[in-house]
Amino acid sequence: MPEEVIDFQNELIETQRALREVTLMIEQSQGELSKITQRNTAITSHLQQSQKQGGSVDEIKMAYDSALEAQQRLFVMRGQLEKLQNDKTHLEKYKTTLEKILSSGEGNINDTDSPTGAKSQMAGIEMIVNAQESERQRLSRQMHDGPAQALSNFILQTEIAMRLLDVDATQAKEELNSLKASAMSTFQKVRNFIFELRPMMLDDLGLAPTVKKYTEAFREQTGLEVNLTITGTERRFEPYIEVMVFRAFQELLGNVARHSQASTVKAHLDLGNDNIRISVDDNGKGFDPEILKESSNLGLKLIRERAEMLGGSF
Repeated sequence: MPEEVIDFQNELIETQRALREVTLMIEQSQGELSKITQRNTAITSHLQQSQKQGGSVDEIKMAYDSALEAQQRLFVMRGQLEKLQNDKTHLEKYKTTLEKILSSGEGNINDTDSPTGAKSQMAGIEMIVNAQESERQRLSRQMHDGPAQALSNFILQTEIAMRLLDVDATQAKEELNSLKASAMSTFQKVRNFIFELRPMMLDDLGLAPTVKKYTEAFREQTGLEVNLTITGTERRFEPYIEVMVFRAFQELLGNVARHSQASTVKAHLDLGNDNIRISVDDNGKGFDPEILKESSNLGLKLIRERAEMLGGSF
């Protein structure tokens, strides 16, 4: 039996095992989520009773602290369950693809007429899935630690302010001002998340304006001095080209922020007549390019894969 067939069979067995584990974890998480939901309902009911009975501000605050803790546990469990369900979906798709390759026969697996071959295609699929899942996990953590928790705090601050209106109007006003500032900050974070997920101006205005806007946002968020230069003729490209080039630019700047320990960055977008070129230069600690051959950095590998898919190079 050819080595490639054995590799695919082993990969299929491992995928099936992982799929069974994820399915079991989903069942367990659903049971735990049901218990937490019931507890949250009971705590909310207790809180409403405390309000109706006209409890003191301290009593109301204690009740809201309990409700806030229950809501946060609920947010966490729902996030974990959503991630497990996403994992299951990806594993099922990966399993189906493996089964199709194996059922197509040995000849197709060893087919050298295609540009990459079946094994290379599978590696590309796996890399893209892993990169997408990694990005989802990052955004999920940021959403939980930022807007989700802030929204829970808004509920608490609003109720405290409402109770204080009848007791101490000045303190109630301070609470409302604090709430307004928190809401504005959270609103900006949500806008940043939306922009990272899919900047709408990429569809409306194109690549160059989106890169300019993203650079400004990146500069504000990281405090890094970023100098962007755009040369060539600003124009529209095919939507898939604009998306892939923008994601590459986004990943390169992200690597600077995460790894380079830089203070200044020079970015260049060249919209030439025959090609598009991106370069990102920083004054950070640098790295050995040879290490990339054995590195597990999915972002850089994905940039290379996308560039080659478009007929370019990295």
